[in-house]
Amino acid sequence: MTNFRPFMQAVYSNFLGQSPNWYKQLILFFLIVNPLCNLLLGPVMCGWLLIFEFIFTLAMALKCYPLQPGGLLAMEAVIIHLSEPGHVYDEIAANLPVILLLMFMVAGIYFMKGMLLFVFTKLLLNVRNKTGLSLLFTLLGALMSAFLDALTVTAVLISSAVGFYAIYHRVVSGSHPGMDHDHSNDDNLHDDHRLELDEFRAFLRSLLMHGAVGTALGGVCTLVGEPQNLLIGEKMGWHFMAFFTHVAPVSMPVLACGLLTTVVLEKTGWFGYGARIPEPVFEILREFDQEEQASWGMKEKSELYIQFAVALFLMLALAFHLAEAGVIGLTVIILLTSLNGVTEEHRIGRAFEEALPFTALLVVFFTIVSVIHDQQLFTPLIEAVLEQDLRNQPVMFFIANGLLSAISDNVFVATVYINEVASAFDAGRISREHFDALAVAINTGTNLPSVATPNGQAAFLFLLTSAIAPLIRLSYMRMVIMALPYTIMLSGTGLLAVWYMI
Repeated sequence: MTNFRPFMQAVYSNFLGQSPNWYKQLILFFLIVNPLCNLLLGPVMCGWLLIFEFIFTLAMALKCYPLQPGGLLAMEAVIIHLSEPGHVYDEIAANLPVILLLMFMVAGIYFMKGMLLFVFTKLLLNVRNKTGLSLLFTLLGALMSAFLDALTVTAVLISSAVGFYAIYHRVVSGSHPGMDHDHSNDDNLHDDHRLELDEFRAFLRSLLMHGAVGTALGGVCTLVGEPQNLLIGEKMGWHFMAFFTHVAPVSMPVLACGLLTTVVLEKTGWFGYGARIPEPVFEILREFDQEEQASWGMKEKSELYIQFAVALFLMLALAFHLAEAGVIGLTVIILLTSLNGVTEEHRIGRAFEEALPFTALLVVFFTIVSVIHDQQLFTPLIEAVLEQDLRNQPVMFFIANGLLSAISDNVFVATVYINEVASAFDAGRISREHFDALAVAINTGTNLPSVATPNGQAAFLFLLTSAIAPLIRLSYMRMVIMALPYTIMLSGTGLLAVWYMI
């Protein structure tokens, strides 16, 4: 008994790791309250409580990755029979293409990082006009996210920025190339270099935010741009080109307005944009790049050419729907690893580190969706919207999805709404044409307003929790402020396009 108290303290300390005590206590409170709510108020009320609790774990992703607290809530939901294991499995099986996409496509793009890093480096060093450079970062982020994956494109942007920052920081700190160097420590910097570094940080912040918004602009356009797109495409029976065609009346005007916003922000310097790269920093980066490329042999060059060739194959395979997106991703993995000599298991395993945590979280999403289906939680809401005038329904779905996606995860929101609308179509309550219009509204509503906060966009959350964020002083509130003009323009343009174009 004397050891029981220390043992329980250790168990509590280990529970959810480094999360704040208030967060741990709240999750424990949820786990205690849910069975009581189910017993006293019934499964429907308990189901709604579960949804709000799960959205809370998504909103608090910076305190604890949602897989653990959300997974505990999902497990409890099955235990107290809000859903059944068989129903959860059916939900997962129905969304197998989305799971394959996350598992294999993100891992496949991992082996293209060299090519992507090369492209962004050349842009930074060869385009000296900041407005033009920002526009290219936004446009390139959009183009690559339309065919690749927003998380991977963001990862490349982060890797590029960390590399640039580390090169400059090492030189001005007086560290030799062979020495260990901590680029988060500014103790050895001269005052003049501190001013340069602050300007460089502002420069990198603006480029990264432009690129991250670009991933949202491109991600909304295609079947593989965001995980929820493939989920919606599967429900609708749309292949790559069909998805692009249906969404284009909204996505193309939004893309144009997004690029225009980039130009305006850089010209005016509003919301923390407009910073230029200091000339001494540019010279250091240019000299390093020249030395680096001078050391390249035929091996490095051949790897780069092969990555470009496989990237072209990937775009064509997706455009012509040669196979499911996840299978194409696996093909990319096999081609790049075999042709570039990546044959060790541990090197291949690293490619899956970025995708698998989110894939696991997506399976937890499907468990919550199974609860929603079994308890018919959203059925009254969907019916209320479907009883409104047909002309107003797409706009209402866009607004409802947008508001929820701004505070929660857009994949979860899209999953809930597209399943409910698909059920209404299967029941014969809406026509196929109207079903198409609602699907476009759901897709754009979850993708565009979600740039408002890091909670809604996985790419934004990835950037905020990455190694570069503290280096360039990118906090949660600063990201929200910098995203605000894009949020207004993308959401407003999307809403008008949904109203007038679909």
